[in-house]
Amino acid sequence: MTFSTLLNFLPVLDLGAALGFFGGLFGIGGGIIAIPLLVIGFGMEQPLAQGTALVLMVPNLLVGWWRYSQRHPADWRSALAIAAPATLTTWGLAHFATRLDPLLLRGLFAAFLGLLALRLLWPGRAAAAAPGAPLRRGALPLVGVAGGCSMGLLGIGGGLVATPLLSGWLGQRQTVAQSLALALVAPSSVVALATYAGAQRVDWSLGLPLALGGLVTVSAGVGLAHRLPERRLRAAFAWMLAATAGWLALAPLLG
Repeated sequence: MTFSTLLNFLPVLDLGAALGFFGGLFGIGGGIIAIPLLVIGFGMEQPLAQGTALVLMVPNLLVGWWRYSQRHPADWRSALAIAAPATLTTWGLAHFATRLDPLLLRGLFAAFLGLLALRLLWPGRAAAAAPGAPLRRGALPLVGVAGGCSMGLLGIGGGLVATPLLSGWLGQRQTVAQSLALALVAPSSVVALATYAGAQRVDWSLGLPLALGGLVTVSAGVGLAHRLPERRLRAAFAWMLAATAGWLALAPLLG
């Protein structure tokens, strides 16, 4: 590696470290932060930004799945019941997303961020099954399809979609819900990355140093999150998502 290459590499590595830290701090995958940054800051088209962000997300999700499974192992039949349809759905929607008009895809991504921000700021009180209810394995493929749609189309959000369904609709404890959500998201993210890469929608020169930097700092972000007030942290993240969604939606019109 030449000195000039190193100078170009280090800022991206630092950016990946920042994304990994804030992803761990807010408890939601770094892709939600990385994709708007790549679109707004680097001028990437939406499909390329989603594919490049997956390079950052995949190793973190695989390591997270492995570590979480050590403490909260999921029944392999349940994991397969949610992961298989999620992976197939991700594969189909990712192929569709790579061919979609970038501005339309950007609008869908902005709408997803806006809805997520509203949910975080004004959580509903929908009826839910009792926590610890027996797991209805027959419903898991539906959850897998819902999470796979988000992962394939937007490159993010599989866990954000699956976890509330598992904990609310199916009445699973939070640890069980998170374990099954990771079983959905981790293999789906690999398939999504492979699909985006096959469609030439990944910037590896940017994605790899982002991933390396993120792996170094994500644990520090998680550690800090446990020491900060949860409500303020949640509100700050929600307002950041709302502002980002607005910018993504309005920038093409203002430009």
